[in-house]
Amino acid sequence: MLEFITFIVLATAGFGNSYGYSKPVTFDGRSLMIDGQHLLLFSGSIHYPRSTPQMWPSLISKAKQGGIDVIQTYVFWNLHEPQQGQYDFSGSRDIVRFIREVQAHGLYVCLRIGPFIESEWTYGGLPFWLHDVPGIVFRSDNGPFKFHMQKWVRKVVNMMKSEKLYASQEGPIILSQIENEYQRIESAFNGKGSRYVQWAAGLAVGLQTGVPWIMCSQQDAPDPVINTCNGFECGVKFEGPNSPNKPSLWTENWTSFVQRYGEEPFIRSAADIAFHVALFVAKNGTYVNYYMYHGGTNFGRTAAANVITSYYDQAPLDEYGLIRQPLWGHLKELHAAIKLCKVPLLAGSYETSSLGHLQIAYVFKGKSGKCAAFLVNNDNTSNARVRFQNISFELPSMSISILPDCKNVAFNTAKVSTQYNTRSRTVKYKFDSMERWEEFNEPIPIFSNTLLKANALLDHMSTTKDTSDYLWYTVSFQHESDAEAELSVVSNAHVVHAFVNGAYKGYAHGGKHNFALENPIELKNGTNHITLLSVMVGFPNSGAYLERKTAGIRSVRIQNRYLNNYQWGYQTVFDAPGGNDPLALNLGSMGKGEVWVNGKSIGRYWVSIHTPQQRPSQTWYNIPRSFLKPEENQLVLVEEEYGDPLGITLDSVSITKDAKY
Repeated sequence: MLEFITFIVLATAGFGNSYGYSKPVTFDGRSLMIDGQHLLLFSGSIHYPRSTPQMWPSLISKAKQGGIDVIQTYVFWNLHEPQQGQYDFSGSRDIVRFIREVQAHGLYVCLRIGPFIESEWTYGGLPFWLHDVPGIVFRSDNGPFKFHMQKWVRKVVNMMKSEKLYASQEGPIILSQIENEYQRIESAFNGKGSRYVQWAAGLAVGLQTGVPWIMCSQQDAPDPVINTCNGFECGVKFEGPNSPNKPSLWTENWTSFVQRYGEEPFIRSAADIAFHVALFVAKNGTYVNYYMYHGGTNFGRTAAANVITSYYDQAPLDEYGLIRQPLWGHLKELHAAIKLCKVPLLAGSYETSSLGHLQIAYVFKGKSGKCAAFLVNNDNTSNARVRFQNISFELPSMSISILPDCKNVAFNTAKVSTQYNTRSRTVKYKFDSMERWEEFNEPIPIFSNTLLKANALLDHMSTTKDTSDYLWYTVSFQHESDAEAELSVVSNAHVVHAFVNGAYKGYAHGGKHNFALENPIELKNGTNHITLLSVMVGFPNSGAYLERKTAGIRSVRIQNRYLNNYQWGYQTVFDAPGGNDPLALNLGSMGKGEVWVNGKSIGRYWVSIHTPQQRPSQTWYNIPRSFLKPEENQLVLVEEEYGDPLGITLDSVSITKDAKY
């Protein structure tokens, strides 16, 4: 039985020529269009602050070689405006330079302004100073939030306009995003949620950029804003555009998934990713973005709560920018095969036909007689022999065969022909000489010499304002005799260390909920000092009412009385190894802390917490070569536990070579 669906090209949604620009970007129910030409686009997420300017040309070039047409990136508000009114667009924050680099390679840009981005980035990309704005409610129909959001979005858009970076100005930006996956929390705000969606859409469209705006995972995106899909299987789960004159766009095809300390990496096969891309295109999708195409590194303290420093290392380009096979090569072949179908995909009629119980054909026929077909086998256990247009085809289990001429198979998603490669590391330098290390200890504070005193336990986030992972809590009290006691501390931060009268008494760690540290202690006759070090491993990055979330020590109890590992540092120097291979610091001998190279933080480490397979979630930490000098590079570690710096090595990273690329 055949089901026939013919596309009708509909009117554009109000972008483009009305603004008088030379290259309007418009859309209809089939695809995005530039100068009236329909586009079939493959996109890859590369976030400019998760790499370095020195890496950008290579990353973009490799993406282009892999068949990518668009580079997609968020804009990171808290990176650019860490203090209200103080902006920073230098170095790896230079978004204009990044976009121009994309343009120089002949690719387009999708700019996801947000300004809430989530992205496993601390506080979801929102600057923490927003938290202290009186009366503010994030991401709601709230005057103070809308005032600051509008100011930031306008600043970004005006910057892009002044640099002539929109496609309507002959620049590379063809698509912009406002908000981010808001539908997940919209109901928490009742009517104020839907009013906020309407307002955000109006703000975006009113900025007259000459390119379309999108809202991802937002089924009620107001016209003309396009609702798009995020997820692993948008060809299966996407409800589709909410208007017949909007195209089907996939803004986040997750190539892996976020990894937190204590978790193993999520591995997604090349065949699985290719299957779902082909299925989405077979169901009229004309824009697919890989999140991430290159994940990179969460330098400094930018990672969200408990997120490891390495980001989406399993992507087609790994953390160091090296090609990961077979994923990169298999997707390159997929893109080429689909592009062979471009004419009927973008201009033809569409029909489906059953080939069996779990087999189906998606067929596109152009007016010129051109034909393309996607033959799908949804059986995840068995191959299938099917007949299509009087030709017999063998379909491997859970696969799609792409026929650019409706006769010959150009590609099958399950048949991975690209050779696998292996990433290896070679020790280039050992930090095993005690004479080259300098050790320093932070003094344990007591109540009398603290600068900030309060009658209650302060919130960690509100007190540090995202300037430090650490906050000391201390109290002093009199006891009438030497005695043994029980110390009980409840916290909803991530780690707490306990000291009694200057002596270390242990630590505990938790996750999303309260956790307790309970240890026996000795009290002395006279004044006793209880000092607790609260540690955050990143701020939360999602959920409704983010501004209300708190963290820190909640209660302290000694016996029946309620009260309202030492932090070590090490430093050494080293010379940069020769060669051009990426470099990584092996911190397998350490515990938990943060690392700086020549004053630049390469991120947090937490090697002492293990996965269910009894190994660290991350052992090697990326040091971009651009961070290094030829000689006398300073390495500084803040170590909270009992790590051994003599076991640290500096390793080069390489992969096996593959003639296919």
